[in-house]
Amino acid sequence: MSRTQRLRTEILSFLSEVGEANTTAILDHVNRRFRWGATMNQLGNVLARDRRFVKVGFDEGTDIGGFRMRVCVWSMTAA
Repeated sequence: MSRTQRLRTEILSFLSEVGEANTTAILDHVNRRFRWGATMNQLGNVLARDRRFVKVGFDEGTDIGGFRMRVCVWSMTAA
């Protein structure tokens, strides 16, 4: 069993419920769901390297400090 197996299955179930979500929303869900949580780097690596997830675009938003923040929007693959 890989180190990130629980994280991968939780992301898969979350994306199957909502369809598409940006990286920040996925991170918030994972950190609320599990006691140990995950870092943004862990989440980015899991999403980018697992073939079940596909990047569908970018979300332009603003951060609390007023800086422009660009995050990826993820979905599950069609197959």
